[in-house]
Amino acid sequence: MIIVAYLFGSLSGAIIVSQIMHLPNPRYHGSQNPGATNMLRISGVIPALIVLIIDMLKGMIPVLISYRMGIAPMFLGFIGIAACLGHMYPCFFKFQGGKGVATAFGTMAAIGWDFAGAFSVTWLLATWLSGYSSIGAIVSFTLAPGYVWLFKPELTLPVSMLSCMILARHIDNIQRLLQGKEYKIGKKP
Repeated sequence: MIIVAYLFGSLSGAIIVSQIMHLPNPRYHGSQNPGATNMLRISGVIPALIVLIIDMLKGMIPVLISYRMGIAPMFLGFIGIAACLGHMYPCFFKFQGGKGVATAFGTMAAIGWDFAGAFSVTWLLATWLSGYSSIGAIVSFTLAPGYVWLFKPELTLPVSMLSCMILARHIDNIQRLLQGKEYKIGKKP
Protein backbone atom coordinates (compact mmCIF):
# COMPACT_ATOMS: atom_id res chain seq x y z
CA MET A 1 0.00 0.00 0.00
CA ILE A 2 2.95 2.35 0.53
CA ILE A 3 3.91 1.92 -3.15
CA VAL A 4 0.27 2.33 -4.26
CA ALA A 5 -0.02 5.49 -2.16
CA TYR A 6 3.17 6.94 -3.67
CA LEU A 7 1.94 6.23 -7.21
CA PHE A 8 -1.48 7.69 -6.39
CA GLY A 9 0.22 10.78 -4.98
CA SER A 10 2.32 11.11 -8.12
CA LEU A 11 -0.78 11.94 -10.17
CA SER A 12 -0.57 15.74 -10.29
CA GLY A 13 -4.07 17.18 -10.16
CA ALA A 14 -2.92 20.59 -11.37
CA ILE A 15 -1.09 19.27 -14.42
CA ILE A 16 -3.88 16.85 -15.34
CA VAL A 17 -6.59 19.52 -14.97
CA SER A 18 -4.56 22.09 -16.92
CA GLN A 19 -4.13 19.62 -19.79
CA ILE A 20 -7.77 18.48 -19.86
CA MET A 21 -9.16 22.03 -19.60
CA HIS A 22 -6.50 23.52 -21.96
CA LEU A 23 -5.21 25.90 -19.29
CA PRO A 24 -1.67 27.18 -18.69
CA ASN A 25 0.66 24.58 -17.19
CA PRO A 26 1.09 25.64 -13.53
CA ARG A 27 4.74 24.54 -13.56
CA TYR A 28 5.54 27.40 -15.95
CA HIS A 29 3.16 30.13 -14.76
CA GLY A 30 2.43 32.00 -11.55
CA SER A 31 4.49 30.68 -8.67
CA GLN A 32 5.37 27.62 -10.81
CA ASN A 33 3.95 25.32 -8.15
CA PRO A 34 1.54 22.60 -9.37
CA GLY A 35 -1.01 23.06 -6.62
CA ALA A 36 -4.50 24.43 -5.99
CA THR A 37 -3.35 27.90 -4.83
CA ASN A 38 -1.32 28.52 -7.98
CA MET A 39 -4.18 27.18 -10.12
CA LEU A 40 -6.44 29.72 -8.41
CA ARG A 41 -4.03 32.49 -9.32
CA ILE A 42 -3.57 31.53 -12.96
CA SER A 43 -6.83 29.80 -13.95
CA GLY A 44 -9.57 30.75 -11.48
CA VAL A 45 -11.81 29.20 -8.86
CA ILE A 46 -13.32 26.19 -10.68
CA PRO A 47 -10.01 24.65 -11.86
CA ALA A 48 -8.50 25.33 -8.41
CA LEU A 49 -11.40 23.55 -6.66
CA ILE A 50 -11.07 20.56 -8.98
CA VAL A 51 -7.32 20.39 -8.26
CA LEU A 52 -7.95 20.72 -4.52
CA ILE A 53 -10.42 17.82 -4.56
CA ILE A 54 -8.13 15.60 -6.68
CA ASP A 55 -5.13 16.33 -4.48
CA MET A 56 -7.10 15.62 -1.30
CA LEU A 57 -8.52 12.37 -2.69
CA LYS A 58 -5.13 11.03 -3.71
CA GLY A 59 -4.11 11.22 -0.04
CA MET A 60 -7.45 10.09 1.36
CA ILE A 61 -8.18 7.05 -0.84
CA PRO A 62 -5.01 5.00 -0.11
CA VAL A 63 -5.38 5.64 3.64
CA LEU A 64 -9.08 4.68 3.64
CA ILE A 65 -8.41 1.51 1.64
CA SER A 66 -5.59 0.61 4.02
CA TYR A 67 -7.84 1.27 7.02
CA ARG A 68 -10.48 -1.06 5.55
CA MET A 69 -7.77 -3.69 5.08
CA GLY A 70 -7.06 -3.54 8.81
CA ILE A 71 -3.58 -2.03 8.54
CA ALA A 72 -2.25 -0.80 11.89
CA PRO A 73 -2.58 2.95 12.67
CA MET A 74 1.17 3.64 12.59
CA PHE A 75 1.40 2.18 9.07
CA LEU A 76 -1.65 4.23 7.99
CA GLY A 77 0.47 7.26 8.84
CA PHE A 78 3.34 6.01 6.71
CA ILE A 79 0.95 5.30 3.83
CA GLY A 80 -0.23 8.92 4.09
CA ILE A 81 3.39 10.10 4.06
CA ALA A 82 4.00 8.03 0.90
CA ALA A 83 1.04 9.72 -0.84
CA CYS A 84 2.44 13.13 0.10
CA LEU A 85 5.92 12.18 -1.11
CA GLY A 86 4.31 11.21 -4.41
CA HIS A 87 2.73 14.66 -4.65
CA MET A 88 5.98 16.42 -3.76
CA TYR A 89 8.24 14.21 -5.89
CA PRO A 90 5.99 12.65 -8.57
CA CYS A 91 7.57 9.89 -10.61
CA PHE A 92 5.26 10.74 -13.53
CA PHE A 93 6.37 14.39 -13.70
CA LYS A 94 10.17 14.31 -13.36
CA PHE A 95 9.99 14.38 -9.54
CA GLN A 96 8.92 18.05 -9.60
CA GLY A 97 5.74 18.41 -7.59
CA GLY A 98 3.86 20.64 -5.22
CA LYS A 99 3.99 21.48 -1.54
CA GLY A 100 1.71 18.61 -0.46
CA VAL A 101 -0.76 20.58 1.66
CA ALA A 102 -4.02 19.31 0.10
CA THR A 103 -2.73 15.72 -0.14
CA ALA A 104 -1.62 15.82 3.49
CA PHE A 105 -5.02 17.18 4.48
CA GLY A 106 -6.67 14.29 2.61
CA THR A 107 -4.60 11.75 4.52
CA MET A 108 -5.47 13.44 7.80
CA ALA A 109 -9.18 13.64 6.96
CA ALA A 110 -9.10 9.87 6.45
CA ILE A 111 -7.53 9.50 9.91
CA GLY A 112 -10.39 11.33 11.61
CA TRP A 113 -12.79 14.20 10.96
CA ASP A 114 -12.33 15.59 14.47
CA PHE A 115 -8.63 16.10 13.85
CA ALA A 116 -9.23 17.28 10.27
CA GLY A 117 -11.82 19.78 11.54
CA ALA A 118 -9.40 21.36 14.02
CA PHE A 119 -6.75 21.49 11.31
CA SER A 120 -9.17 23.06 8.79
CA VAL A 121 -10.33 25.76 11.19
CA THR A 122 -6.70 26.64 11.93
CA TRP A 123 -5.81 26.82 8.23
CA LEU A 124 -8.88 28.89 7.34
CA LEU A 125 -8.39 31.31 10.24
CA ALA A 126 -4.65 31.79 9.64
CA THR A 127 -5.19 32.23 5.89
CA TRP A 128 -8.11 34.62 6.33
CA LEU A 129 -6.30 36.75 8.91
CA SER A 130 -3.05 36.94 6.93
CA GLY A 131 -4.22 36.71 3.31
CA TYR A 132 -1.47 34.15 2.64
CA SER A 133 -2.13 30.48 1.92
CA SER A 134 1.45 29.72 2.95
CA ILE A 135 0.90 31.16 6.44
CA GLY A 136 -2.22 29.01 6.77
CA ALA A 137 -0.18 25.93 5.88
CA ILE A 138 2.76 26.84 8.12
CA VAL A 139 0.58 27.54 11.17
CA SER A 140 -1.65 24.49 10.59
CA PHE A 141 1.18 22.02 10.13
CA THR A 142 3.06 23.46 13.10
CA LEU A 143 0.00 22.74 15.27
CA ALA A 144 -1.00 19.43 13.58
CA PRO A 145 1.09 17.15 15.85
CA GLY A 146 -0.57 18.69 18.90
CA TYR A 147 -4.02 18.24 17.40
CA VAL A 148 -3.44 14.62 16.49
CA TRP A 149 -2.05 13.94 19.95
CA LEU A 150 -5.37 15.17 21.40
CA PHE A 151 -7.55 13.02 19.12
CA LYS A 152 -5.44 10.05 17.96
CA PRO A 153 -2.19 9.94 19.98
CA GLU A 154 -1.01 6.75 18.26
CA LEU A 155 -0.57 8.77 15.04
CA THR A 156 1.52 11.57 16.55
CA LEU A 157 4.81 10.31 15.10
CA PRO A 158 3.72 9.97 11.45
CA VAL A 159 1.77 13.27 11.56
CA SER A 160 4.85 14.96 13.07
CA MET A 161 6.98 13.55 10.24
CA LEU A 162 4.42 14.69 7.68
CA SER A 163 4.33 18.16 9.24
CA CYS A 164 8.11 18.43 9.05
CA MET A 165 7.99 17.47 5.36
CA ILE A 166 5.37 20.11 4.59
CA LEU A 167 7.22 22.79 6.56
CA ALA A 168 10.46 21.93 4.76
CA ARG A 169 8.67 22.37 1.40
CA HIS A 170 7.66 25.87 2.56
CA ILE A 171 11.21 27.16 3.17
CA ASP A 172 11.02 29.39 0.07
CA ASN A 173 7.66 30.75 1.23
CA ILE A 174 9.07 31.49 4.68
CA GLN A 175 12.00 33.37 3.11
CA ARG A 176 9.64 35.38 0.88
CA LEU A 177 7.43 36.16 3.88
CA LEU A 178 10.44 37.48 5.81
CA GLN A 179 11.47 39.58 2.80
CA GLY A 180 7.91 40.87 2.23
CA LYS A 181 7.80 39.22 -1.23
CA GLU A 182 5.34 36.37 -0.65
CA TYR A 183 2.32 36.08 -2.94
CA LYS A 184 -1.13 36.68 -1.46
CA ILE A 185 -3.86 34.22 -2.42
CA GLY A 186 -5.55 36.24 -5.18
CA LYS A 187 -2.49 38.20 -6.29
CA LYS A 188 -0.60 37.03 -9.36
CA PRO A 189 3.18 36.78 -8.99
